[in-house]
Amino acid sequence: MATVVPTSEEDAALSVVQFASELTWADAGPEVADPQVARLCKEAEEFIVMGKWLELASLMITSAELIFSKVSEKDIESVFTVICNLVTKTENPDEVMEIVKVITAKILQQPNEKPAARLKILINLYNLLETPYCQFYVYMKILNLAVDGKVTEHIIPSFKKIDNFLKDWKIGIPEQRELFLAICNILKENKSMSKDAFKFLTSYLSTFLGEDTEVLSEAKEEAARAIVEFVRAPDVFQCDLLDLPAVGQLEKDAKYGLLYQLLKIFLTQRLDAYLDYHAANSTFLKSYGLVHEECIAKMRLMSLVDLSSDESGQIPYELIKDTLRINDDEVELWVVRAITAKLIDCKMDQMNQVVVVSHPTDRVFGQHQWQELKTKLGTWRGNIANVISTIQANKITEDGSQAAQGLVVR
Repeated sequence: MATVVPTSEEDAALSVVQFASELTWADAGPEVADPQVARLCKEAEEFIVMGKWLELASLMITSAELIFSKVSEKDIESVFTVICNLVTKTENPDEVMEIVKVITAKILQQPNEKPAARLKILINLYNLLETPYCQFYVYMKILNLAVDGKVTEHIIPSFKKIDNFLKDWKIGIPEQRELFLAICNILKENKSMSKDAFKFLTSYLSTFLGEDTEVLSEAKEEAARAIVEFVRAPDVFQCDLLDLPAVGQLEKDAKYGLLYQLLKIFLTQRLDAYLDYHAANSTFLKSYGLVHEECIAKMRLMSLVDLSSDESGQIPYELIKDTLRINDDEVELWVVRAITAKLIDCKMDQMNQVVVVSHPTDRVFGQHQWQELKTKLGTWRGNIANVISTIQANKITEDGSQAAQGLVVR
C-alpha cells in the first residue's frame, strides 16, 4: 500500500485525512466511499484555512484510530507524526492542551493493540511539547499506556531522570503524589526493582510533610504498605519512615498500630524484641504476607548493625551469638553477610574472638543523622579552608623570600 508523500505541512495533514478516510471507507464501495472521503478532505482543508487546529486534530485522530489494525507500524508512525505535529501550529497553550487530550484519549482507548507503537506515538508527542504541564500530562498517559499495554520495560529507564523532569515540569504536590505512586506501582511488579519501588513510595509519603490530619489520612494505606515493603525487602536496611508524619499517624491507629510497632522494632530494637512481637502477633504478620523466617534473617542483620554502633568499636563473638540466637560456627557467616550487604565495615579477629568495626551504618537516617552529616561536612570544609590558607601563606612567604634574594644578587 502506497502512501502520499506531502510537500508541505498542510499537504501532509490533507494526505493523512485522505489516506485514513480511504482505508476507513474501503469496504463500502466507491459510490459510498468517494463522497465521504471528499467530505472529510474538504472539512480538513477548511480547518487548515481557518487555523482550527483542535477541530483538525479531532477529525484526523478519529480516522487514524480506525486504521490501526489495517496498516504497518511504520505507516502508523508516519500518520501520527503529522497529527502530533499539530501541537506546534498554535501558540495558545490552552488549545495545545486540548489537542493533547484529544490525541492521548484515542491512543489509550485500545492499549493492547500494538502497544509499543502507541507508546512511541506518545513519546513523540511529548518531545514536541514546550509547555511543562502538557509534558507532565503526556508522561502520565505514557505510564498508563505502558501498564495497560504491558510494555513497562520501555519506560522504566526514564525513571532515572525523574528529578530532572520535576525541575522542568514544576508541578504541584498533588501531581507529584500521582507521579510517585504511579512509578512505585510499576516498579513493584518487578521483584528485582523492589528497592527503587520503595524509594518512590517513600518520596510519595514525604510529600505529606506539614499536612493536616484530614489530608494525612489519605496516605494511611500507602504508609502501611511502605512498612510492609520495608520489612519484606531483603536489601533495604535503612530508611527515614519514622520521621514521616504520614507514617507517624499509624502509631495509635486501630487498624495499623501493630504495623507501626513492627517498624519501630526493625529500626530501633533487636531480634529478641521481634521474637516477642511475633509470639503475640503471628497471625497478624501472616495476614500481610510476611514470612517469619525472612523477618528473623533481616532482624539478625539489623541487630548486628545495632551492635556495631558500640563506641568501643569491638563486638565479641559471644555477644553476636547471644543477640542473633545462633550457634558458634554461624557467627562469622552472619558477619560476612553483613559485610556483603555493606551494613558494616569491619574485620574479624579470630584470635581474640571479636569483630573490629571500622564504620557502622545507621539503621535510621532521619533529621538527626542529616544534622550530624551537615556538622561533619562543615568541619571538613573548615579544615580544608585552613589547609588552603596555610599553603597560600607559605607561598606568599616563599615568593617574598625569592624576591629579596633577587635584590641581593643585583
